[in-house]
Amino acid sequence: MLKYEGFPDGRGRRVAIVSSRFNDRLVKLLTDGAIDALVRHGVSVDDITSVQVPGAMEIPLAAKTLAARGEFDAVVVLGVVIRGETSHFDYVCSACTNGVSGVTQELGVPIGFGVLTCETTAQAEERSGGKLGNKGAEAAITALEMASLLTQLEQDGAPN
Repeated sequence: MLKYEGFPDGRGRRVAIVSSRFNDRLVKLLTDGAIDALVRHGVSVDDITSVQVPGAMEIPLAAKTLAARGEFDAVVVLGVVIRGETSHFDYVCSACTNGVSGVTQELGVPIGFGVLTCETTAQAEERSGGKLGNKGAEAAITALEMASLLTQLEQDGAPN
């Protein structure tokens, strides 16, 4: 039985981070966590490209544009969407999630998804460096693991 498993080795890898400016205090914590995780796992700071977009709705387009360039091994997307009093939350979350998923499927570039979709600011704080960890760091590690896995599959001629 063949078994493939990715590992978060970032040596020699180039990673793009797309982050939303909306809820910037919390997104900065996610971004700092992602950069720290990438560097701790061997990605050179010079091989990290950071792109800021206005909000979560704009994340998929920027991620797609970066992934299509062919120069990044992975992309990490980061943002914070907090439920308000209208259904706008649902539309933004759905559009962002579906858009990012579509980019991965279409272009085959792994994307670590670190867009928080929370009911309250307190929930977002817990997930951006609080008691529930830093989801930005987790998204970065996931992106590295998937880049590693895809490299293994491509080397063995398996479809990705």
